[in-house]
Amino acid sequence: MKVIRPAVLALLLAGAFFYFTTRRSNGKFDGVNPVNWITRPAQVEITEAAGGEPLDSEEQNNILVYRKNIPSVVNVTSRAMTFDFFYGLVPQEGQGSGFIIDKEGHILTNYHVIADARQVEVTLHNRKKYKATIIGTDQAHDLAVIQIKATDLVPAVMGDSSHLQVGQKVYAIGNPFGLAGTMTRGIVSSIRPVREPNGATIDEAIQTDAAINPGNSGGPLMNWHGEVIGINTMILSSVNQNAGIGFAIPINTAKAVLNDLVTLGRVRRPALGVRTIPISPELADEMGLPADYGLLVVQVVPGSAADQAGLRGGHERAYLGNTPIMLGGDLIIAIDDQKIEDENDLSQIMNDHRAGDTVKVTIYRNKKKLDIKVSLTEAREQV
Repeated sequence: MKVIRPAVLALLLAGAFFYFTTRRSNGKFDGVNPVNWITRPAQVEITEAAGGEPLDSEEQNNILVYRKNIPSVVNVTSRAMTFDFFYGLVPQEGQGSGFIIDKEGHILTNYHVIADARQVEVTLHNRKKYKATIIGTDQAHDLAVIQIKATDLVPAVMGDSSHLQVGQKVYAIGNPFGLAGTMTRGIVSSIRPVREPNGATIDEAIQTDAAINPGNSGGPLMNWHGEVIGINTMILSSVNQNAGIGFAIPINTAKAVLNDLVTLGRVRRPALGVRTIPISPELADEMGLPADYGLLVVQVVPGSAADQAGLRGGHERAYLGNTPIMLGGDLIIAIDDQKIEDENDLSQIMNDHRAGDTVKVTIYRNKKKLDIKVSLTEAREQV
C-alpha cells in the first residue's frame, strides 16, 4: 500500500501538468502539435526578383570576352607511358589547354603539356575530338605547337604584351581539373622574371591573381579586349592548386618563335656572339668609360653576328678581382633603342627576336657613340 500511493500521486501530478500546459480549447489542444502547424496550401508563394534586369558594363564585357574566345580554346589530352616498379610500363594521361592560332589548325600550348606524349588528342569547345600532331617544341620557353585537321576553326587574336601594367584586368580560359570552358578573372599582379621547374627562366613573366589550376596550362591569358597577351604556364602553390599566384609567358615571346616552330619544328635562338661584363657607375669611373651602364664587350666570337657587323672586343689585358678580362672593347648601351644595363636585358631582347632578324646596336667606341646594324645568328655561336 505504501508503494502504490506514491505511484498514484506521481501519475496525478503528471496528468495535471499535461492538462494545464496544453490547455484544452473547444475540445482541441492549443499547444505545440506537429499535426496542427504543418499546412499544405494549394500553391506556394515565393518572392521573386524582377525579371530582365540589365547587365552592368563590366558583366557585359566579361561575357563578350568569353564568347569571343571560347571557340578558340581547346582541351589537350596527352598520353604517355611511364614505368611502374610492380607493373612495368603503364599508360599515363595528362590534361592541359591550348588555343588555335590559325585556320590551318595550329594550336599553341605549353611544352610540358605534351612532353613525352605518344598520343595527343584535342577537344574543341563543341566537344568534337581530333588526333593532334606535334609540330614544334621549344623546351627553353615551355612552348609547343600542335596541329589538327579540322574545318571552320576560329583563331584567337594575338595581342601585345610589351606594355602591360600592374592593375590591368586579365581573363584566363582553360580546362582546370578537366572542367572544360572555364573562365576566371583577375588583374596583372606583377611583371617579373620567374624560374620554371625545368630550370628555364621566363623573362618578364606575367603574374596574375586570376584563378589558374592544373589543366589551365597552355591556355590563353587575355586583356579586356579579348586579345591574348600570355600563355598560362605555372602556379606558385604548396598544394598544387590556385593560391592567387599564377604566371603566364608573354605572348610576344611566343610570337617571336612561332614561325620557327611551325616551319622548322625548333627555334633558331638568336645571339650576338659576344662575351660581356656589366658596367656599374664605379667600374665606369675606374675605366674612364663615357657611360655608367651597359655591357662591355671583352670578346667577339670569330664569324659570329657581332664579328660580321664589326663589333670589337677588348685588347688590353686587365683583372676584375681575380678574373682576367680584356679592356678597350665596345660598350653596348642599347639595342633597338632599348636600354641595356645587364645580361638579363640582353637576354630579354634576344627572346623577342629570332635568328635572321636585324637589330640596331648602340655602342660607345673610344667615347664616340655609334649605331651598328647586326643580323642575328643562332645561339650555338654564342660563347
